[in-house]
Amino acid sequence: MEITQPVKNQLGNTGLQVTRLGYGAMEIRGEGEGRAATAKQAETILNAVLDAGINFVDTSIDYGDSEEHIGKFISHRRDEFFLASKCGCQFDAKPDGGDGWSPHSFDHENITSGVEQSLRRMKTEYLDIVQFHKSPTMRQLEEHGALDALKELQEQGKVRHIGVSGNFPEMTEQLESGEFGVLQIPYSALQREHEGIITQSAERGVGTIIRGGLGQGDPDFSGSVRLDKWAAWNGASLNDLLEDGESRTGFMLRFTLSHPDVDTVIAGTQNPMHLVENVASAARGPLSSDVYTEAKRRLLAAGQGPA
Repeated sequence: MEITQPVKNQLGNTGLQVTRLGYGAMEIRGEGEGRAATAKQAETILNAVLDAGINFVDTSIDYGDSEEHIGKFISHRRDEFFLASKCGCQFDAKPDGGDGWSPHSFDHENITSGVEQSLRRMKTEYLDIVQFHKSPTMRQLEEHGALDALKELQEQGKVRHIGVSGNFPEMTEQLESGEFGVLQIPYSALQREHEGIITQSAERGVGTIIRGGLGQGDPDFSGSVRLDKWAAWNGASLNDLLEDGESRTGFMLRFTLSHPDVDTVIAGTQNPMHLVENVASAARGPLSSDVYTEAKRRLLAAGQGPA
């Protein structure tokens, strides 16, 4: 599998030229973590991602064995991709088995320890982007030195750009603070509430990384998605807009990429065939203007519109 000329965007004002389709490494958390992935599966999919020309990989301390897999299987290819991780997660903790995440702590020591651990795990001297995880408030980031910690690591050359993985309502103040070069934003046809802030971010030169851009997977895969989100798909009769041979997730990815201010969409999978499908869908480019307009009209009528 090969992309001869992957489509790239500049990620805001960071100067990073990232492929419009990125890879979300949550899916290689390891055995016993969500959909179990063996080390061999992680090795196969990570190298397939790079072989496909994708040059943006997003992970987190929280994602089980994901960082270790990246270090073990593709650190020797470090010059081929930009690497983003997250902080605020307890640097020495594993997911607690409750909501699937370890506890989060936004203090100077935990941020510094977490980034240093990520560097060791992924066998790299620097991270292109580090994002505060779980959408903390600006007060949380400032009162115990979390933001200062990342700025210090940036001055040391261990972190190139600072971002935040956010949600409403915190995302508004995160953007307005002017502290972040990148925002990771949940967005898809089935989750349109952040549609406007993507544009606001671009207007300020803030890069946009989109998570959930495929609607969190195919609705036929039981147990892997929130099926209630897909009620909007059926209510809007979006099946009528599919091209011949196009899957629902393929359409979803193209809808997300049709937003003119989206820089990159991270799509996670451990299945090489799903990766092939995602690459092919991205290569088809955005939806036609007529189909995109009609899809948004139908979704709005079905109760799924921007905030």
